[in-house]
Amino acid sequence: MTSARDVTDSTFEQEVLRSNKPVIVDFWAEWCGPCRMVSPVLDQLAAEHAGKVDVVKVNIDENPRVAAEFGITSIPAIYLFKDGALKSAVVGARPKQYLEKEFAEYLH
Repeated sequence: MTSARDVTDSTFEQEVLRSNKPVIVDFWAEWCGPCRMVSPVLDQLAAEHAGKVDVVKVNIDENPRVAAEFGITSIPAIYLFKDGALKSAVVGARPKQYLEKEFAEYLH
């Protein structure tokens, strides 16, 4: 089954900004309860939309450069990038239906 994979400060540009598909990025941390709640939802999106969109995770404690670059101050922060540009951002744990609606134009 496809699930979200980890991306780091050193791989973010290649895996996200240079991707030829839309990429949903989950900015999270180990200590964040809401992040743990939204993680299975993102794994479901990754599995259901495999081939159309990539889903990746960035641990902000281990990768502070990317988090600082995008001004991440609250987590979970779920950003969607396409063609190297930020297209949509959701802050806070949200249900699957909310995320599907928010990112709908990029999931098909």
